[in-house]
Amino acid sequence: MKPYKLFLLSFIWILSASFTPVNTDLTTTKKTFYFSTDKQQLETLIRKMYEWIETKNLVSDFDAVENKKGTKYIGLNLAAHNKKLDQLKKSSFFSKQFLDNYSKIASTIDANLKNKKMEWLVGDLPPFGEDTNPWCSCQDYPDAYWKTMVINNLKIDKNNAGFNWSWSAKDNFTYKVKAVKENGIWKIAYLEGFDFESYTRF
Repeated sequence: MKPYKLFLLSFIWILSASFTPVNTDLTTTKKTFYFSTDKQQLETLIRKMYEWIETKNLVSDFDAVENKKGTKYIGLNLAAHNKKLDQLKKSSFFSKQFLDNYSKIASTIDANLKNKKMEWLVGDLPPFGEDTNPWCSCQDYPDAYWKTMVINNLKIDKNNAGFNWSWSAKDNFTYKVKAVKENGIWKIAYLEGFDFESYTRF
């Protein structure tokens, strides 16, 4: 073999040996093209929803109207309820299923007060609900808890999901939630504290 050919082959071999191929590792690609999992989407939904509840939700649940004597409640303030329902819709956190249930609760309480099946004296705790905040079935909660919330026992069946949330990864408190996908977006469908049968029982 001629010297110049031997030199050329040696030079090519050195170049190929020192060449580092482009990294095709999926972990690198994953950093660039990141797709969140359903669990991450649901955890984000819960955190944002509860932040909204604590900081932007300005209308209370199921305000009642007093009689002329101011001694008992005779129905719900439906104007306030409609305002609250409009807030919930505009937040985009809640599915039609949740909103329909929320309205059904209000209609049932209003009817029971008006037809006197239920008595609610002014100054007393309401005879419905569980004497707790229905959004968390709790009376006390950590400051800015939405920043540390986690979800557990997640089960997904197509466009339906069920899970529990806790205040943090180290906390044993649990609260049951169901969610559905509407137009590809997860939304709250059920919250334990607003279970129709439990909430309207008196």
